[in-house]
Amino acid sequence: QVQLVESGGGLVQTGGSLGLSCAASGRTSSRYSMGWFRQTPGKEREFVAAVSWSGETKYYQNSVMDRFTISRDNVKNTLYLQMNSLKPEDTAVYYCAATVVLMATREEGRYDYWGQGTQVTVSS
Repeated sequence: QVQLVESGGGLVQTGGSLGLSCAASGRTSSRYSMGWFRQTPGKEREFVAAVSWSGETKYYQNSVMDRFTISRDNVKNTLYLQMNSLKPEDTAVYYCAATVVLMATREEGRYDYWGQGTQVTVSS
């Protein structure tokens, strides 16, 4: 089992920046690729970004490309999401997730572990 805990959410104005972190604990000796998803009320959870175990392969949703950066530190067992040029439409609960699939994946169904989420609110 792997436990994931997100932090770093909050309130920011349009154009501002936030950095999210996701600390993994438990069976961290195994290899996992990881990702970020987000969800707003009344909508399905959507893919934001993913990174492979090695950190070499990264995928992004088109709407966050060039604004968000996903990264990981396997020594610290921590996943990051740096969000710049934030827009009101980025407002959501952000979840980190981990999968035993070593290649980065956009597919929500392939993720095995999920955090509880952290709220990001971008004011206009």
